Amino acid sequence: MAQQYYSVEQVADLLGLHVKTVRAYVREGRLAATRIGKQYRIRRQDLEEFTGGPLAGEQPPAAEAAPHAEASTVVQVDGVDRGTADRLTTLLTVTGRPEERGRSHVQVVHDPERARLKVVIVGDLDTTATLLGYIDSLTGDQP
Repeated sequence: MAQQYYSVEQVADLLGLHVKTVRAYVREGRLAATRIGKQYRIRRQDLEEFTGGPLAGEQPPAAEAAPHAEASTVVQVDGVDRGTADRLTTLLTVTGRPEERGRSHVQVVHDPERARLKVVIVGDLDTTATLLGYIDSLTGDQP
């Protein structure tokens, strides 16, 4: 049987805690987790040990769950001035209500000295594709 891993956000939802509280438990060593890049992943077994029993109200194990795909994307855009960076950042981070955007996370960093913009998107495929379309609409070749 494959291991099931949870994100910090999923653990917070399952336990009814704030995300910062779960991160603090991980940092303090109270909850075992594996760091992958800048994110933590918590094994189901470790979460059950932490809570003292099986998880109630959880999603079905991965083998029984519907297939799910998630994209992690880094986009670098060169030749971006401050105005374009601000417009793109606003468009990517505030367009639509969160429930319409799906489960996604966006980070944008502008380096004015190099006129370079880096966008990191982690989320479901539909939302990621939509956000990539927004980037293309503001930075793509215009006819």
